[in-house]
Amino acid sequence: MSLNKILARWKATSRKLIPQDKLEIMDRVQEELSQSGISNSCLRKGNIAPKFELPNATGFVVSLESLLLKGPLVLSFYRGGW
Repeated sequence: MSLNKILARWKATSRKLIPQDKLEIMDRVQEELSQSGISNSCLRKGNIAPKFELPNATGFVVSLESLLLKGPLVLSFYRGGW
C-alpha cells in the first residue's frame, strides 16, 4: 500500500475520533494555510534541504548533517509544546 493511501486511511479514521468543534478549527486553519500560498516556498521532491540545526522533540539540538549520516530522513515540523 502506498504512503498516500496509508495517510488517507489514517486521516479518515482520525477524523471519526476528533470532536466536531476541533475538526472545524483544524479545517479552518488548514484552509487558511492553503490560501496563504506558503506551500509555494516549501521544498519539493528532489530539492536539497539547506543545512540547519534545530531542537528535537526532547529539546536536544540536532543537525541535518548528523541525522543524514544515519540514513534517509523524514522531517516533521510542528508548532506548540504539547
